[in-house]
Amino acid sequence: MNKLKRFVLTVLAFGVFVYLFLLSMIIGFGFSSKEKEADCVIVLGCRVYGKLMSPFLMERTDKGLSLLNEGKVKHIIVSGGKGQGEGIEEAEAMKEYLIAKGVSKEKILVENKSKNTYENLKYSKEIMNRKNLKSAIIVSNKFHLFRSMVVAKKFGINASYQGVFVKKHIGDEIYGYLREPFALIKYIVKSYI
Repeated sequence: MNKLKRFVLTVLAFGVFVYLFLLSMIIGFGFSSKEKEADCVIVLGCRVYGKLMSPFLMERTDKGLSLLNEGKVKHIIVSGGKGQGEGIEEAEAMKEYLIAKGVSKEKILVENKSKNTYENLKYSKEIMNRKNLKSAIIVSNKFHLFRSMVVAKKFGINASYQGVFVKKHIGDEIYGYLREPFALIKYIVKSYI
């Protein structure tokens, strides 16, 4: 019984170490990432409530809009399909918002098939290829940037990253950080199986 207990404790300690290591990488990458001038910005989708953007999606979209307005990019790819309980595709909600803010339709490229980060970046890369866009700034919440970077590298996207941190929803942000190491492990495991 002593050996079994020691084995269980060793496995648990290793699991905690891996979790904390990944969490520190996620936090560090999210807060140190800086965008570089690029051909486009890819705004990764997030929850829509009916037809209303969630606070996270609004912040992401506003960040993409500011990068466009600052002249750091020429196009904005809005990426996100229609999730369960959503009345509109995430990309369509972002597009409508950007048009209402005065962005011309020609500058907005819509990717509305994706259901997750992997598909967001896969389908956005296909748009980049069709439009001959060579580089991107990927925008998401800071806790989501590290995994976004791992996926973007898989698809050969030449990218820099800019994250948002929604202080008004600090509880949701903390939850995002706490669950992200598990989401990263899940992605890595699925990639190799």
